[in-house]
Amino acid sequence: MADRPRVLIYSTPTCPYCGAARMLLTKKSVAFDEIPVGNDPAMRARMEELSGRRTVPQVFIDDRPIGGFDELCELDRSGKLDALLQRPGTDAP
Repeated sequence: MADRPRVLIYSTPTCPYCGAARMLLTKKSVAFDEIPVGNDPAMRARMEELSGRRTVPQVFIDDRPIGGFDELCELDRSGKLDALLQRPGTDAP
């Protein structure tokens, strides 16, 4: 949706934390794009360049690196995730 920030997850298919990040965002009705990096060394290198991290998942909101599942959960617990997922003048997702 154009009025919502773009959420992007770099992931691998067998990573349980990637699945948990997808479930958390889905539960919050957040649309996200996913980039699989398991069999793509170039895309994994791009993820590392953008995030400064090698582990998956790596979550980005409007090109801002959020971190992995632990950081995503902490943002959610603190109430800061909803603020990041909305645009000024819109309701939280």
